[in-house]
Amino acid sequence: MTEQTPPPEVPESELIRVRREKLERIVALGYDAFPTKARTDTTVAQVVREFGGKTAQELEAAAPRVAIAGRIMAVREFGKTAFLVLSEGTERIQVYCRKDTLPEREWQLYQNLDVGDWVAASGQVFRTKTNELSVKAEHLDFLAKAIRPLPSKWHGLTDVEQRYRQRYVDLIVNDSVKQTFETRAKIVRYIRNWFDSHGYIEVETPMMQPIAGGAAARPFVTHHNALDLDLFLRIAPELYLKRLIVGGLSRVYEINRNFRNEGISTQHNPEFTMLEFYEAYADYEKLIGLTEELFSGLAMEIKGGDTATFRGNEISFTRPFARFTMKEAIAYFSNGRIAGADLEDAGKVEELVTSLVDEKTRQGLGRGQGKRIAALFEAVAEQLLIQPTFITDFPTEISPLSKQRRDDPRYVERFELYIGGMEVANAFSELNDPDEQARRFDQQIAERAGGDEEAHQADDDYVTALEYGMPPTGGEGVGIDRLTMILTDSSSIRDVILFPLMRPRG
Repeated sequence: MTEQTPPPEVPESELIRVRREKLERIVALGYDAFPTKARTDTTVAQVVREFGGKTAQELEAAAPRVAIAGRIMAVREFGKTAFLVLSEGTERIQVYCRKDTLPEREWQLYQNLDVGDWVAASGQVFRTKTNELSVKAEHLDFLAKAIRPLPSKWHGLTDVEQRYRQRYVDLIVNDSVKQTFETRAKIVRYIRNWFDSHGYIEVETPMMQPIAGGAAARPFVTHHNALDLDLFLRIAPELYLKRLIVGGLSRVYEINRNFRNEGISTQHNPEFTMLEFYEAYADYEKLIGLTEELFSGLAMEIKGGDTATFRGNEISFTRPFARFTMKEAIAYFSNGRIAGADLEDAGKVEELVTSLVDEKTRQGLGRGQGKRIAALFEAVAEQLLIQPTFITDFPTEISPLSKQRRDDPRYVERFELYIGGMEVANAFSELNDPDEQARRFDQQIAERAGGDEEAHQADDDYVTALEYGMPPTGGEGVGIDRLTMILTDSSSIRDVILFPLMRPRG
């Protein structure tokens, strides 16, 4: 038995030359080098699903015949017989080829095939003596030649950066990567079905916007030539979705691409996917219940239970989730270093920030006490929030679109949901007072003038929309990428984005 995987020491240029010669021989046999279609009547996955539970005797009695196609992932030769392992999606099946059962031209085709090539095969489904589900090929057809060899079975595609740059190769050789993105698709499908069944309608809002609003982030800038107009790639769809609430669409959601001109990390990619939804007549307390229902149901759908493993931790999606105010979380997770009373003392807060918050973050805090409280939370508590945990009572000065608490206007009716040490959702009772919204925008303009590049831009048309009247509304954003990381146990956001942004080589 021999494996038709080239030796690792052979230069790639030589392997490519040999494969091109094989393609020439295939064409000389009368095959189209790039055929326009394949003759199939089912898929590899359907064959495995339909016949995978059948015994050899049951298959022999039924004698099912199929026509399938796939990529060759392995070739095992036994003289005048051979097995081709075909892959399609995450499923694989053997194709059994015999010189005396294939037409001569098709046997010669087989002799010029390589691992990585695409073929079609038709014949009877059976089980081999080793009980392997297989297709006994009566016909073999050529679909495409892999001019470049796949990574060898000995070394594989181990360079993480290369995996992201050449995702197409990563998908070919790593079934677990295919499974991750199939799971991501299931997550998005479940979310869509959930909102559709709860009376929401899916909408689309502009991705190019004259004002970068709805979040605190630096935007990407583009230019519209015909209008000679600078535009921003959206950092959030929030202000447009709330315009729809004003217009009478009382429950809306959008699964959208956002763009933020920020750093890259295991949790951040400049282009990412968010779910945002808004419900008239609701407040942030109602959204807490909806979020628990959505997340626990999603875990059941994807994991088959209420737990998931992420970075070595077992995450429980059992309701209700834990809940702290931001100040409570700082005190609780500081291991006694910080008391609740400390956070009411401006001098003590300044002392804590100096000792616990990194210098770069401190430089961007300005004079606001609320920003200092938030910086302490990020330094002391955020990474320790492994189990699903709601953090409430955010400072007003860092929440310019949220409604203030009636009993303490220093804080707003807002929560963020943390799982696995990451923020995965952000929600609040929406500010619908146009005069107060205008005042908050003015405050943000002042902060931008003071050097805060992530402060909100003023959106006068949004204020105008509020002047037409927006009912009490709750709104929330959920990070699809981070949620997928948790439910697929992926350590980096790049593992759940098919084509993450990479610095060009050279």
